[in-house]
Amino acid sequence: MKILVVGGAGYIGSICAEVLLDQGHEVAILDNLSEGHRRALDPRAEFIEGDLADRETTAATLAQLRPDAVMHFAANALVGESMENPSKYFRNNIAAGLNLLDGMIAAGVKRLVFSSTCATFGPPERVPIDEETPQRPINPYGESKLAFEKILKWYDTIHGLCFVSLRYFNAAGASEKFGEDHHCETHLIPKVLKVALGQKRHVEIFGTDYETPDGTCIRDYIHIIDLADAHILALATPASAFYNLGTGGGSSVREVIETCRRITGHPIPVVEKPRRPGDPPRLIASSKKIKRELGWRPKFQTLDAIVESAWKWHQKFPRGYED
Repeated sequence: MKILVVGGAGYIGSICAEVLLDQGHEVAILDNLSEGHRRALDPRAEFIEGDLADRETTAATLAQLRPDAVMHFAANALVGESMENPSKYFRNNIAAGLNLLDGMIAAGVKRLVFSSTCATFGPPERVPIDEETPQRPINPYGESKLAFEKILKWYDTIHGLCFVSLRYFNAAGASEKFGEDHHCETHLIPKVLKVALGQKRHVEIFGTDYETPDGTCIRDYIHIIDLADAHILALATPASAFYNLGTGGGSSVREVIETCRRITGHPIPVVEKPRRPGDPPRLIASSKKIKRELGWRPKFQTLDAIVESAWKWHQKFPRGYED
């Protein structure tokens, strides 16, 4: 298939593009490089530098390429920032996304795989979080993704746009070529590994008194390659669908740090701090539906495998893509 990967210079998009190319697909990447990196672009892919906020350029790109499908990763995704600047999140994640959808319809492109988030659910009533869990986001980031999911349903009904929305929490790990390098790093594993690399003195633990076995928050970590595989399986769905993605387990903050200590051989000092507002004790996604309907089978089931792949990449690129 010919796939347009929007946001393909970012962490998840770059590795999805890599896996698509490895499987023989033709890939074009559209990215404005505001959050992504030029060095994260797979050289086998065609690259178009552009912004979804530019309605005319977006439409022209789709009309020229006429891909079989689009994968959409071009969203702002920092919860804290969304609370400080909601306008940015609604403009980029909704308004710019509409430019993409309208360009697709005009070009006759009727298949989309959307990178969504389990943040659309808010604090869950139960875990693991399945697709029937009520969606009650508590920040503009989750609200913007939920709004776009609702828009997708209407574009399916009215325009026949077949979409798959994949909701997940913590993408982690790396391929041999590409890894995690954010301008503003908020994810736990790369922050811990920066301590092992000697770039930070310690890692902070926010809250040690949660109702969990060791008192720290539990999160669901999914290997980036497994995530890419799910996106590719979604290309073949006969009808629109929503799927949650996770390992079904979960690891606490302390468990992540201990795993990083063991794999890197570094002591990784910690500083304990009070809870942050809005952090639920446990967030775990259920993947039963996508396993049943699409046959998705994650290859990297252990936290060790995730951390090992991330550590190998960070050792190769200790300063990320800016080296």
